[in-house]
Amino acid sequence: MAGCGSWVFFLTVCSASLFEASSDIKVTIPVGKFFTHELFRETFQNDFEPLGKVYGILYNDPIIFKCNKQNFPDLPEWLRFTQRNPYDNGFLYGTPMSPGKSIIEIYATNQRSYDTVRHLLIIKVVPDKILPYQVEVFIKLREIEKVLPSTVQDEIKQDLQKLWDTETLEMINITNALDRGGRVPLPLAGHFEGVYVKVGSEEYFSKCLLRVLTPENKKQCKEEAKIKVPGECHFCINPSNCITWCKTELFDLTKMKPKPPAPTMGSGILEAGEDFKPLESPPNRDYFPDYIVTVIVPLILAIILFLLLAYIMFGRREGIGKRNARTNQIQLYHHYTIHENTDELRTMAGNRGVPPPLSTLPMFNSRTGDRASPLQSDSIPLIMAQQDPYSDTLPRK
Repeated sequence: MAGCGSWVFFLTVCSASLFEASSDIKVTIPVGKFFTHELFRETFQNDFEPLGKVYGILYNDPIIFKCNKQNFPDLPEWLRFTQRNPYDNGFLYGTPMSPGKSIIEIYATNQRSYDTVRHLLIIKVVPDKILPYQVEVFIKLREIEKVLPSTVQDEIKQDLQKLWDTETLEMINITNALDRGGRVPLPLAGHFEGVYVKVGSEEYFSKCLLRVLTPENKKQCKEEAKIKVPGECHFCINPSNCITWCKTELFDLTKMKPKPPAPTMGSGILEAGEDFKPLESPPNRDYFPDYIVTVIVPLILAIILFLLLAYIMFGRREGIGKRNARTNQIQLYHHYTIHENTDELRTMAGNRGVPPPLSTLPMFNSRTGDRASPLQSDSIPLIMAQQDPYSDTLPRK
């Protein structure tokens, strides 16, 4: 039993070493050609459960991929990564524009068991000739994850070969429309992000492609009218692969000016020569106009505003005072007339010679109508209590 256990341990170690060795993937791609590498979930699932098939245990775990250049926190500038959700495969894609070598670390994390597997992708970019004639088309009804599989790329390539009327067509680049400033679509059926597909060839453009440069086509695109595509230029087997003519661009690299050569790197040490002569001091400058503009002009404006405010606050108060005095005189005259009228009414009431009502007499009894003398009353008038609040108001025998 001990020997059997040691053999099992030995086989496990050997299988682990084989898995580690097989995890290094080496690819060679030319400059200016589109590169795609699909990260299959099944491959990493087998790494998580190497003996699952032996025992008939198959898992469909959610797996998240994370990629970066070795010893760097991110990918190279020409390489991109996408994965829509943990149950989809991941894609590394891009177009290198200069030769070199990149080592990409791929980390796969199992969200069920939280196991992590590390693979290495070694990409070697070799020099190659840039295709002189290139075309970029926009496919509206596609998303980047649905275009990167090789089968879909072949479908699009076949349609563009018929449109270009050539078999020597190479895929140059595929870009998500969101990376080009596109809008995020609504999360509804029939709404897609869209992709830009760029292809190239050594043959000149076909007649169908040259229709993009015609004034009629540019006028229709400017007016946002529906483009009428002739039947001989309509090569779209799958409706999802149909291109948008108004967003089609042609690139003729033979007519473009060559880029200036890069500057040569020197040793960093100045050559021996004459003594260094510093620059002469600049000529004297008159700062008085600047002083007038920055100090005198704002000061004059402040004085004008101050005088205007002083005139409004103090210069016009005389007229306001006269109006207020006249208003007060009118109010006093009305008050005086009211007093005169009141005295006149009292005088007229006193001259009538009619005895005042009994209810106005002091100590009047409203039930009997009799008038009691204040001295014989058992109570003290209320007015006396008001005059002397500390007096005893209770009746005394």
